[in-house]
Amino acid sequence: MPILRFLFFFLFLFFSVHSEEDTPIARFRRYLQFNTAHPNPNYADPVSFLISQADSIGLQARTLEFIPSKPVLLLTWPGSDPSLPSVLFNSHLDSVPAEPDKWSYPPFSATLTPDGKIYARGAQDDKCIAIQYLEAIRNLKANGFVPLRTVHVSYVPDEEIGGFDGSAKFVPSKEFEDLNVGFVLDEGQASTGDEFRVFYADRSPWHLTIKASGAPGHGSNMYDNSAMENLMKSIEVITKFRDSQFDVVKAGEAMNSEVISVNPVYLKAGITTPTGYAMNVQPSEAEAGFDLRLPPTADPDLIRKRIAEEWAPARRNMTYEIIEKGPLRDYMGRPLMTLTNDSNPWWPVFKQAIEAAGGKLSRPEILASTTDARFMRERGIPTLGFSPMTNTPILLHDHNEFLKDTVYLRGISVYESVISSLSSFKGESHKMHLTS
Repeated sequence: MPILRFLFFFLFLFFSVHSEEDTPIARFRRYLQFNTAHPNPNYADPVSFLISQADSIGLQARTLEFIPSKPVLLLTWPGSDPSLPSVLFNSHLDSVPAEPDKWSYPPFSATLTPDGKIYARGAQDDKCIAIQYLEAIRNLKANGFVPLRTVHVSYVPDEEIGGFDGSAKFVPSKEFEDLNVGFVLDEGQASTGDEFRVFYADRSPWHLTIKASGAPGHGSNMYDNSAMENLMKSIEVITKFRDSQFDVVKAGEAMNSEVISVNPVYLKAGITTPTGYAMNVQPSEAEAGFDLRLPPTADPDLIRKRIAEEWAPARRNMTYEIIEKGPLRDYMGRPLMTLTNDSNPWWPVFKQAIEAAGGKLSRPEILASTTDARFMRERGIPTLGFSPMTNTPILLHDHNEFLKDTVYLRGISVYESVISSLSSFKGESHKMHLTS
């Protein structure tokens, strides 16, 4: 009898474990457990896992390396008419660092709590969509669906550090050109309400460093054009501009993502000593750094002019450096925006697919931050940012990032509708260039 009881218990554990391994939630949690955080993301193991998943549902898999040890994984589901422009679903492999001591659970444990919350770095940004794409395709294939257009799924490295060794290399490549991509869906953000959010543009980041110089002097002297005085004047002018932009947001006249944000991120000045700073010495140099985010509606030339003439004028012994972290215009000089009206034939197809899945879209937005979508838009390819998460706190890059299991599973159903609708769209037989 004890032997039979032990055997029954062993079989129960065996089938429970293997059943768990075969569920969409289990596969999502497995993917979350790969530590892909910078500065040393593990790309090899998640790519192997994704290839195994692709093999299990009959997708073609190809790994590209434009930079050594930074793979781009490309999965393909051939359509019945491969001459038509394809649809591409993109996500990134990497994630931002996490501070384990600030989390309730280890950031790469993918802990599932009794209330259905899955805690992990990347749960929202954006490992959820990476696996939801595959689960949706798995279900569509099981139901006998055959796409008209070829469907591609791409997994790219280094998005969290600018994408310069990932999408920035992949999108201009011959390999990408050969995909004949007509429409792209990339990552979005969670919605705290009932409506799904969709993004038609990103803001472009500029990193601005301003340096001021002036005559050094004793701390007791008062004189004009010291380095600190010159820098402080610049900070005052920049702060007034920032306030003018923020006032528009506070008044409800624009969303945060629709204005130019300017935020100071560091100050550097003073003569250091073993115990701190020499308080009786006025330094000859001072420096400050600012993070700027420009919406595609902004005129970059006007901002450069403002910086040169008002924020860091040479007449006050100021110099500056601007590092533009991405494009603001496409290859034809147009703002990097995808149209979200009926003049873009892909838009109503996408919108109707969301409605068919029982969802509703909120007003299309400019994303306040930056994603790899800008590289596709730069080539004139219609690209939307979308992640099917509703009634969910926005926790990307935050401590205790999580996604509820019910939200994740609903997202799979949403992608089933989106993938089947976009890949069945007959309206466009050639590539379009709708980005403004």
